[in-house]
Amino acid sequence: MTRWKTAPAVAERVDRIDWQEAAAALDKQGYATLPALLDSEECRALAALYGEAAPFRSRIVMQRHAFGRGEYKYLRYPLPPLVEALRQALYPHLAPIAERWRTRLNEGGSFPPRLADYLARCRAAGQCRPTPLLLDYGTGDYNCLHQDLYGPLVFPLQLTVLLSAPGRDFTGGEFLLLEQRPRAQSRGEVVPLAQGDAVIFPVHHRPVQGTRGWYRVNLRHGVSRIRSGRRRTLGVIFHDAA
Repeated sequence: MTRWKTAPAVAERVDRIDWQEAAAALDKQGYATLPALLDSEECRALAALYGEAAPFRSRIVMQRHAFGRGEYKYLRYPLPPLVEALRQALYPHLAPIAERWRTRLNEGGSFPPRLADYLARCRAAGQCRPTPLLLDYGTGDYNCLHQDLYGPLVFPLQLTVLLSAPGRDFTGGEFLLLEQRPRAQSRGEVVPLAQGDAVIFPVHHRPVQGTRGWYRVNLRHGVSRIRSGRRRTLGVIFHDAA
């Protein structure tokens, strides 16, 4: 039987992260990495869930929708304990960053300090389906650049955790970010990750300070082609889907 970490243990681990440094990285470069957010046992346990049916509400084959090649499955409520603990522990640290970004861009709405309150707003807006997911890529698979938008309510930050070990389980398969600045050429970024590392990045846009104040920069993310092996990841999205 899989040994899941308790919610207090996960919350303690998340609380030890230098969130001031993470926020500065998000402001400066558009993403922040969290080394060793999960240990190898946790990564293997989550990756092994992919072969089961009960934890998931739907399965998407990417090539059927021109999303790329590979597939992913959306988890159902109740989420696996480790995923639920991560989502609950991370949100209170990300909500203040989201609030600052909203203020800088003069956007409406707000992000309450507790995930439960934000999800209640999602439900009131008709967004009731959970969005955390597991993604599975084999040799030759890839994920086209995209944004994870599922309804009118969007929490502006999300998280991906690499569950497989680069060089051992797979080669290729780099995490990609593309930043599209107005009236300028797009800027690409490859984010190197080890097993258990996480990357926090914008769902669709972020604020950047220019000579005339803050302006909006759009971002998309994806995964480069898997050259060999199998790559599995966990995606943690904080808004639910319509």
